[in-house]
Amino acid sequence: MQNSTDLHTGSSGQPVGPGPEWHRQEIHFEGHRLMTYSLGSGPQVLLLVHGGPGCPSAYLRDSHHALAGAGRRLVTWDQLGCGESDRPSDPRLWTLERSVRELEAVRQGLGLGVVDLLGQSWGGVLGLEYLLTHRDAVRRFIAADTAFDLPLMQRGFDQKKQALGAQTCQMMAIHEAEGSTDHPEYQAAVTLLMYRHVCRLHPWPDSLQWCMQNLGHAVFSRMFGPYFFQCTGILRKWSRMDELWDVQTPVLLMHGEHDYILPEIATMARDRLPRGQLAYFRGCSHMPFFEAPDRYRAELQRFLTTPEGAV
Repeated sequence: MQNSTDLHTGSSGQPVGPGPEWHRQEIHFEGHRLMTYSLGSGPQVLLLVHGGPGCPSAYLRDSHHALAGAGRRLVTWDQLGCGESDRPSDPRLWTLERSVRELEAVRQGLGLGVVDLLGQSWGGVLGLEYLLTHRDAVRRFIAADTAFDLPLMQRGFDQKKQALGAQTCQMMAIHEAEGSTDHPEYQAAVTLLMYRHVCRLHPWPDSLQWCMQNLGHAVFSRMFGPYFFQCTGILRKWSRMDELWDVQTPVLLMHGEHDYILPEIATMARDRLPRGQLAYFRGCSHMPFFEAPDRYRAELQRFLTTPEGAV
């Protein structure tokens, strides 16, 4: 796994690892410019969908580049509102339906054909919604560190905050109500939650730090909500758990023990998916690809290379 000292800053201002350089290509979608990234070549395409909403793709490129090669091409992009893509100010743009159209525009614009789709965190929400809309475009789906029911996800947020103690929970609620979340005590609680339940490495990889510091706040606030560990945005009631029974696509769920998304949510999803599997990572939180990279890649390679009829 790369250390922070192994990274440098590329011409785009984003942290770039020591691996091969990703090919950058602009595409246009509904009047806006999107930046896409591609690595490797071959008939099998693994399309990576980053989290957030609004967390640029650099952290996924940094953590997944070793999967390119042996006939596999990796593709990702910075979703509208973050990274090197346009950052429009119109709040009407930040909808799940438009995001599904954006993902399809990337697939069509780059001529990717049928893809293996990996969605991480919010990317798993978008990935499932896309799969339900474009079933014939996805060969296999990997849902990494995600929830298919966001009200259930909020239970995990509440549980993790309650573990800090009743006074800390009250303090956080007061600062959110008063609009004083920049207060050091509130920021200290968020930092503790981040290091326990988002990524348990110290220090965080440079690419992850950069992405968090360059979050697309407009899209994040509108869709998720203005506060970490509190989903109050337009996605807060989203759930597709009842649709999972009818998903015939092979699905691999990847989930960490200490994730703020409770492991039982992933188990519920697996048990409803006709062709669902669950890879569970002890000792990890929301980002096992950084915390346990060797096992993460092995599980992903196994799923992607198993004959389709055996999945």
